[in-house]
Amino acid sequence: MRGRDSQQSAMFSYLSAEERVPSSHPLRAVRQVADKVLAELSKLFARMYSQIGRPSVPPEKLLRALLLQVLYTVRSERMLMEQLNYNLLFRWFVGLNLDEEVWDVTVFTKNRDRLLEAEVAKEFFGLVVAEAQALNLMSDEHFTVDGTLLEACASLKSFQNRDGEPSTPPEDPGNPTVDFHGETRRNDTHVSRTDPDALLARKGAGKEAKLSYSGHVLMENRNGLIADVEVLHATGTAERDAALLMLEALPGDHPVTVGADKGYDTKDFVEEARNVHATPHVAQKKHSAIDGRTTRHAGYGVSQQKRKRVEEIFGWMKTIGGMRKLRHRGLQLVGWMFTFAAAAYNLVRIRNLSTALAGGKV
Repeated sequence: MRGRDSQQSAMFSYLSAEERVPSSHPLRAVRQVADKVLAELSKLFARMYSQIGRPSVPPEKLLRALLLQVLYTVRSERMLMEQLNYNLLFRWFVGLNLDEEVWDVTVFTKNRDRLLEAEVAKEFFGLVVAEAQALNLMSDEHFTVDGTLLEACASLKSFQNRDGEPSTPPEDPGNPTVDFHGETRRNDTHVSRTDPDALLARKGAGKEAKLSYSGHVLMENRNGLIADVEVLHATGTAERDAALLMLEALPGDHPVTVGADKGYDTKDFVEEARNVHATPHVAQKKHSAIDGRTTRHAGYGVSQQKRKRVEEIFGWMKTIGGMRKLRHRGLQLVGWMFTFAAAAYNLVRIRNLSTALAGGKV
């Protein structure tokens, strides 16, 4: 019998979003861990907000919404609010009832900035790492370090002389024609008017230079989880500087190994790494700072094999997490979003690994 194409809305509905989301949906495991972490942040949230006045966007719901933006590659917070308005799965994950109003995008952004000031992303990331450690998913002895360039939210047109002023008014103030070909432009003489924290950098010889930040991760080698992150200005030594910062922050004083590519094979980095009880398992250049005393051990070969997995992290964070072309400006905000994207990556890995250990399919 043919069904009727009836389009009249029902007056009442007795189904909740909870009933509509399948019990096997991947987001259920992600939300379970995220809710546990958010519960531990409750005391921090209580100190951040006043006891009087109008209620703001609940920080727990705000962070769940930002998680969705990373996990589903939502390109803007305005589009995120639009998705929350009609996407049943998004409403369930954030914790909104079907009849609740979605926040104005400006209100949402202002409330996110409050979390920025309290460094909530760093706290959230640290608790996610602690959860992975409690599940015995992370190594505390063997690590890999690497960095990548993050393209800033600024165009090359904005990279102008620090002291120079345009001699004539542009024909189009909104999108002026800028002819910088043949001009020598350096970070010490020029600055981006759009994002002053971004620096001109390139990945290697023959590559084009772009306004960028330098994002870094410290990966544990057992399951490829992120143990720590740093975002610095894109200078020539940023990768090695960030690596030492993350190695120094490792808990305990027991010796560890750290794998890395040839860019870390310098005398200064090798010496500093050893000073913080880290054996540098770096890939060797022609005139290497390490010798057979390090490379003769079987662990060196294992580190060289494992270190390549760090590219999976950068690949995910750029294609899924929205880090290929940044949407935010300023070192502090870029660092906040990079750290939060790393926490989202760890949540996905924890879910996949837990499923695999339980005998299910990843």
